[in-house]
Amino acid sequence: MVMQIPEERAVSIFVVPLFQCFIGLFLFIALLYGFRELILFTSVLMGIGIGANIWTRLSPLHVSCDLGMDRQRGFPDETLVLRVRIVNAKRLPVKVGMAIRFSSPSIHVDHEEEGVGAACGLLWHQRCRFQTNLTFTRRGVYRLGPPGIVVGDLFGFFKREKTMESSVEVVIYPRIRGVRPISLPKRDFYGAPGSRGLVEDPAYIYGTRDYQPGRPMRRIHWKASARHSRMQEKLCEPAEREKIMLLLDVGPFAEAGAEEALERTLEEVASYGTWLDRKGHALGFACNSVLIGGRSPVIPVGQGPAQLGRILEALARVTIRPEGGLLEILSRVYPLPWGVTCLLFSVNPCEAATRMEASLRHRKIPTVVLNTSRTPLFPSEAQGPGMVSEDACFGKDPGS
Repeated sequence: MVMQIPEERAVSIFVVPLFQCFIGLFLFIALLYGFRELILFTSVLMGIGIGANIWTRLSPLHVSCDLGMDRQRGFPDETLVLRVRIVNAKRLPVKVGMAIRFSSPSIHVDHEEEGVGAACGLLWHQRCRFQTNLTFTRRGVYRLGPPGIVVGDLFGFFKREKTMESSVEVVIYPRIRGVRPISLPKRDFYGAPGSRGLVEDPAYIYGTRDYQPGRPMRRIHWKASARHSRMQEKLCEPAEREKIMLLLDVGPFAEAGAEEALERTLEEVASYGTWLDRKGHALGFACNSVLIGGRSPVIPVGQGPAQLGRILEALARVTIRPEGGLLEILSRVYPLPWGVTCLLFSVNPCEAATRMEASLRHRKIPTVVLNTSRTPLFPSEAQGPGMVSEDACFGKDPGS
């Protein structure tokens, strides 16, 4: 974002060149005719102007302005706190003004302002802090900063601008709404799910314990054994669990220019991901979009307290610019493992989603397709904050 420093008008006659010329002329006349009082008066005025100018030139040195947030992750319409700290790390007192203006209309500041601004006078080795509330109304990645500051002498005679390097990145996840439950293909090849499973999956390690005699050598966790100075074996979760791969094809949205439909689809992906995570399923995510920040568009299937957060952050960084085919990215970066069920999100109608579904079926990968309509069937204001337009999402089960 572009930070702008508001234009400042001259607040003192000392900065007016014509006044400076008159002071010099009066001093010359006083010295020429020996007017002591006028010499003293003009000398004091000139000394104040020169001293304030030197003071202002030294003011930007060792003055810093740092930005911070109480949380750098959040959801739309949540209130986040922006904290600003200004430090004067020298013996010379200064007067500092700070301004940050946000170019994005999705950032709302308290009191309906267009930016954040503050002014303070700092003595030697003094600092000041202030904070303000920000509200982000749309999913995305926002970079706040760097701030622009205006530094000068305490009297405000002269000012100098300085651009800081401090900035902070804020990631806003898609909205989480209510979803229509969908049926997923069941896999009961290895007995009952949960702790009663007969076969353990070596890909899901949730801890270690002391090695038990008679256990296979491949179960030994060598790094943990070296760390604990005794033999440790892996503890794996049962192989019976649903492994869901959330797939998003951005290409049809880009071809149709359906940015709003993409936003609704991202909310659908986030909502179904949250619903599946609460049901205890292992989740992964892949898309063919260019992610903000150059992040990888593929998150392998996994489970843990941070897995849903990784998926939500990837959704926040999705753009409408496609980068190759989705199946090509999967085959190159993360070939789908056996036992995965795919949940494919696309725009309706879409031939690309039909072709992708047929390709996944050919690989014996069960797929459920959820299509989002290009235009909402109901006004957005008719939907509550915890609801989703189910009529705008059409689920298709391969078994139906």
